[in-house]
Amino acid sequence: MQYNYTYTVCIIVCFTGHLLSIQYNSNLRTSRSQMAKLLMALYDSGQTTFTNTDAVRITGLQPALASSLLHKAAKRGLVSWLKRGLFVIVPPELGTSVEYSGNPYLVARYLVRSAPYYLSHASAMELHRMVTQPQFVVFVSSTKRIANQSVHGTQFRLVLLKPAHFFGTMRHWVTKQESIEISDLERTIIDGLRQPEYCGGVTDIAKGLWIRRADMKVEKLLEYATRLNIGSVKRRLGYLLELFALAPEEKLHAFRKSLTDTYVLLDPLLPREGPHVAKWRLQINISPEELQAARSS
Repeated sequence: MQYNYTYTVCIIVCFTGHLLSIQYNSNLRTSRSQMAKLLMALYDSGQTTFTNTDAVRITGLQPALASSLLHKAAKRGLVSWLKRGLFVIVPPELGTSVEYSGNPYLVARYLVRSAPYYLSHASAMELHRMVTQPQFVVFVSSTKRIANQSVHGTQFRLVLLKPAHFFGTMRHWVTKQESIEISDLERTIIDGLRQPEYCGGVTDIAKGLWIRRADMKVEKLLEYATRLNIGSVKRRLGYLLELFALAPEEKLHAFRKSLTDTYVLLDPLLPREGPHVAKWRLQINISPEELQAARSS
């Protein structure tokens, strides 16, 4: 009996190709099933920003397989890569965008990892509705030294704190399920007076103080300044409280007793000019009229 070898080879090739096709489609379905499982779990928990470790925990995949899954998902525009090991879900309405960066305040929480942190300075002022202009740099204070970073064009400025200076924080809910730590109202003012360059200058801080004056606790402001024990902060705070008539004279008189004879600038970002005020050991390089005018601008 003569065998038709050409026919036999054709059957083998076609059959093998069919098996490979089945295996490929099966792998594709499995991959999509795992991705659906991951996205469903993240949506259910209200978690839009997540790490490769989260993906491993939810899918049960090995780290390398989870990383491959996320790489494919990023190509399909389901998630956006923020930095190594960090991703954000791309909202369906954005289509296949691969440059979506998510909420920058939630991203900041992941950048510091497990280190103590809080959103501070101009970022906290924005969250507390102390400013009227949008902010383009996210400020994060932490007791751990972390390098400044840029994620999809958003600048993250990390401010180093001594452990003893880590106080005055509160929880702020970004979404119904996700929250971040930020400085409370009073600590936001204190941080601004310590480093005006991260808040747009003393005039902007004074404006923020006035905007939220009804909710600001003077006793807490004075307590925080005393606890921080930085002379420039005490001088600037006392001067603004007196200028805006936000604190009784007896409290300010007691507060002044801790000041040394050294003079500092009211705003270190501006030229060294203007009169000296002995009461607060300040060189007033912003006129009182300008500060008063800022309250209504």
